[in-house]
Amino acid sequence: MIGRERLLETLNKVVASSKADHTEAVFIGSESGLTRFANNYIHQNVAETNSKTFFRVALGGKIGVAATNAFSVTDLRRALKNAMQIARNQQENPYYLGPPTAADYPDLPTFDEQTAKFSPRQRAGKLKTIFKRAATKQMNLAGSFSTGSGELAVVNTAGVNAYQPFTSAAAAAIAMTDTSSGFGQGMSRKVGEVDIRSIGAKAIKRAHQCRNPKDIDPGEYEVVLEPVAVATLLEWLNYIGFGSKSFQEETSFLSGRIGEKITGEQLTIYDDATDPTAAPFPFDFEGTPKRKVELITDGVAKGVTYDTMSAARENKKSTGNALTPNDAGEGGLAFNLFVAGGDQTLDELIGGVENGLLVTRFHYINGFIDTPNGVLTGMTRDGLVRIKNGKLRGGVKNLRFTDSMLRVFSDIRGLTAERELVSTWWDALGCITAPAMRVGSFRFTGKTDY
Repeated sequence: MIGRERLLETLNKVVASSKADHTEAVFIGSESGLTRFANNYIHQNVAETNSKTFFRVALGGKIGVAATNAFSVTDLRRALKNAMQIARNQQENPYYLGPPTAADYPDLPTFDEQTAKFSPRQRAGKLKTIFKRAATKQMNLAGSFSTGSGELAVVNTAGVNAYQPFTSAAAAAIAMTDTSSGFGQGMSRKVGEVDIRSIGAKAIKRAHQCRNPKDIDPGEYEVVLEPVAVATLLEWLNYIGFGSKSFQEETSFLSGRIGEKITGEQLTIYDDATDPTAAPFPFDFEGTPKRKVELITDGVAKGVTYDTMSAARENKKSTGNALTPNDAGEGGLAFNLFVAGGDQTLDELIGGVENGLLVTRFHYINGFIDTPNGVLTGMTRDGLVRIKNGKLRGGVKNLRFTDSMLRVFSDIRGLTAERELVSTWWDALGCITAPAMRVGSFRFTGKTDY
């Protein structure tokens, strides 16, 4: 890691030399380690150190963006020069009103020294315990265990001088028998909070429950969605509906519906990077402070996430959800999603189902079928279990679903009090925090080959 002092000093030096009306520099650096395993053996260790510095300049309303992986002053100035040249050849952007100004940021726990220094040998030591357990159950484990650290800095000519170091750790395991599989996962900013034993045990237990799965017909079933399944659905809903771009282009299921009830009243979804119980972060890629953003509250559509320019289209202020300068045209995006929990346990949710299915997780989801109605399609994976009279009664073969999530979430019959942190592709800066959910009707439209 470069460190706060050198990073801010160097970026401010380069930004101060700019001849543009406004200039912004965004530095993202990371050091990561990844251990992959299969058949109860580690087969790969990967380490990567990388950094990228973006420059965004404004000549009036003309915006130019360029980036470099080098961090010498000479290379940074070359990237700044390229951004200037790009800006000169752009059209005026009427929604560019200048960069954010200096602000105070919440003090959040984003960095853990143990995680930053966690070695491949230490990751192997943690994994060894679950390999032994899987072998005694005559199962094979496959998956990954990653740890890493990084730093983000944002500097601009309007006074922003933001810096934050961060760490992250995540593990996922699939347990496999000849006829079934199970899944477990965990993530945190602190590696000590990623319980490898529990992750492996959950995967092994689910694979055992699903041995010799039976074939069932597609149709509508009452389901209990485990937290990872809920989070996978939410990841897609975020992409197609909770951001300002889809909202303003009227492809979002929230477009034209703010203030209306769109799901059952048991559903509350929000974005909150200031919550220290998940994977917090104090500011976005423009240096705007993070805050809680209500998306759906008690089933009522409340709003979407914005960056500075997309907010200007509606005479609003940024919610602190800007992407990197090269993706500024995508508007705001939520990185710290939460589904509010309920007051039940997973066993209680299952116990209330007379005839239904327990879904561990989904994969191969496509959310571009009918975005205004939040229609998703995909398949179950790594643990689909039949529920009969409130008890788990063995595995069933995987099914394909196609359904409107607005319809699905209009019949929520229970939520667990306990919520799980679920890793996503943006897990360095956030995650999805989700409970398990009991839903009255979920439409399965086809079978899979397994």
